[in-house]
Amino acid sequence: MKNRVFVITGAAGSGKTTVRDYLHDKYKMARVITHTTRPPRANERDGVDYYFEDDKSFFDNHFLESVHYAGHYYGSSYEGLENAWEKSPFATIVLDTAGAITYKKKLGDKAVIIFLQVGDTHELQRRMQGRGDNAEMVAKRISSKEYNRDLEMPYELQEKAYKVINHDLNQTRRRIDEIVEKYQH
Repeated sequence: MKNRVFVITGAAGSGKTTVRDYLHDKYKMARVITHTTRPPRANERDGVDYYFEDDKSFFDNHFLESVHYAGHYYGSSYEGLENAWEKSPFATIVLDTAGAITYKKKLGDKAVIIFLQVGDTHELQRRMQGRGDNAEMVAKRISSKEYNRDLEMPYELQEKAYKVINHDLNQTRRRIDEIVEKYQH
């Protein structure tokens, strides 16, 4: 079985972490742990959810891609990807669409892109608040150009990514299962 990384992308609140966790739990895909300078949420742990960095240590890594988003740096390192593949030939990562485009360009068919879409922006805001993001952070995110960019699948991913409408979790899981099955042989 070839090494693959299943890249989950879409707007904030579209269900990326939920889908990543599903892939991890059902298919034992290793999570590619990414780096960020944003402060941890109450339930997040360093080295498990992210590598929490400061503005200096962040730049000591070898990044496949990185981005400055909503006032913080985020990035995924080559080392993080290799560490995941040491645990499993299938890995999974959550990225914004710019990161997903970079993964597709740099990794080719090793990157399986899944774009999650939720048509209702009010539903996205509700989900962000429901996971513990404060109202100020949600407002900042939904007014950002990155958030608006990630509402629709970018041109660069057209016909290179799977689009999954994430309104119903059971339907979403069935669609994700169909996608993964294409790569299991």
